[in-house]
Amino acid sequence: MDTPLNIVVVEDHADLREATVAALCSMGHDARGIDCAEALDDELGAFRADLLVLDLNLPGEDGLSLARRIRAAEPGIGIIMVTGRTQLNDRMRGYGSGADIYLPKPASVEELGAAIQALARRIRPQASAQDGLSLNPITLQLQGPQQLVDVSDHESTLLLALSKAKDHRLESWQLMELSNSAMEDQSKAALEVQIARLRKKLEQAGAPAPTIKAIRGSGYQLCVAVQITKSGAG
Repeated sequence: MDTPLNIVVVEDHADLREATVAALCSMGHDARGIDCAEALDDELGAFRADLLVLDLNLPGEDGLSLARRIRAAEPGIGIIMVTGRTQLNDRMRGYGSGADIYLPKPASVEELGAAIQALARRIRPQASAQDGLSLNPITLQLQGPQQLVDVSDHESTLLLALSKAKDHRLESWQLMELSNSAMEDQSKAALEVQIARLRKKLEQAGAPAPTIKAIRGSGYQLCVAVQITKSGAG
């Protein structure tokens, strides 16, 4: 399953920045775009980034200096450099400055997506079947590494549907159909409340955030592995 991440694209070319952000959002990530290192400081104050997609030729502070500074402040963050500097010594400087992955421009959307998913396995490792989550839709209990949590019948239905869906992703209308809700703003608001409650219970059980990701203008994606068990109580 693809792992949605919070991503900041630092690129001063406006068209390329907007196209990259749009492509990452279409993959299910929450992506923001900024044009310089100085703007990144403000962005990171309000947005918890898992990963940076970083150009090197930036106005003001360049990408290498920025990467060194961010890597020192946030050792766990992912850094992908995408740049026209393709010589061996350029790549060596990039990795020496904190890059996890160094891609030459123009990088295809497919290659960038693959690089992000490779890093996602380190940044947001998926729970294994042994120490992860299991849902029992008969007893309506969610077992996690921290505790056992009771869920409602509807919460169980939502979680079961998301866990079985392709890419663990469903449109809002599909989720609302599970509760026989009409496609109205009031129903959308009710769905948001239901998803928020389910997120809280997943986190109470011990799942790492984000547990369920809102896909802009579409629906929701389950971001953690959930094993389905059907043994009866007792």
